[in-house]
Order: sequence, then structure tokens, then C-alpha cells
Amino acid sequence: MSVAFVKEPNDLQVETLPDRDLGTDLNLVTARGLHLIETELNELEERLEAARTADDRIAMATIQRDLRYWNARRASAELVAPPADADTVHFGSRVTVERDDGRRQTFRIVGIDEADPAQGLLSYLSPLARGMAGKEVGDVVPAGHDDAEIVDIEMASDDASKA
Repeated sequence: MSVAFVKEPNDLQVETLPDRDLGTDLNLVTARGLHLIETELNELEERLEAARTADDRIAMATIQRDLRYWNARRASAELVAPPADADTVHFGSRVTVERDDGRRQTFRIVGIDEADPAQGLLSYLSPLARGMAGKEVGDVVPAGHDDAEIVDIEMASDDASKA
């Protein structure tokens, strides 16, 4: 067999990892969301240095891919100031809804990378957040298979260390 067809493993070669998908939606962020991006970048830089010290080429490739992603997210971030009023639901608002079964849930509408529904942080692109946008207390919005009534809207604090 010709050597041209044999691919010998080479510990010094690491295949380039494909970049993470950045999506096409606006990268709206709260001050907290921007802080989280900065924190992620700092942690990745530390991990990259540790991988270099250990000469871990696979880890370096993975971390470099993640650094490209988070640097692009930081570069495209559009910081949105907290809403000026609590009359209607906006990006950054904290909204409490009451579901048909009586459960109350509170969500803050945030950017894509900051979203964590289990922690009450809802992406502005989610169906519930889109349905609530521009609505007022008393309005009913689709929430999954049921409906939910908006019972409270707050101007959320934009302290970078809080949800």
C-alpha cells in the first residue's frame, strides 16, 4: 500500500475544530450578561494558559475555539439599559405570570447567553418572552400549552452581580 494512503497518528497534529454557531439574532445583553461574558473570557484565558503549560493540544484547540466564540459574542454585544418604566414588558423587565393552575412564576427577560429558565432568566427570543413583549399587567399571554396572566412587571436592577 502506498504511504500516501496511510494516515499515521501524530501527537503534534490537532484537527481544527469548527467554530461554534453565533446565530443571526441580535446579541442583546444586560449589564449582568456582559459581565458573564467577560468572566467566561477570563476563565478561558486561565484555562488556555494551563493547557499550554501542560502541552495539552486538544484542550488548547477546544479552548481557542471557545475563546473565538466568546470574543465574537463580546464584540457583537448590544448593552440594553434597564427599562425606564414598569408599565409594559421590555427587555430586562422582571415579569410575574400566573398560570391557569394558579402557579406564579417570575422571569427576567435577558439575552441569549444569559438565559437560564430554571433560574428565572428567560431569553428575549423565547416564545413566552416574545408573547409578553409590550404587554401590561392583566394581559393574558400564551405560556406553553396554556395561558398565563401577567400579574406584575418590575424594573429589574441591572446590577451585574444579580439576576
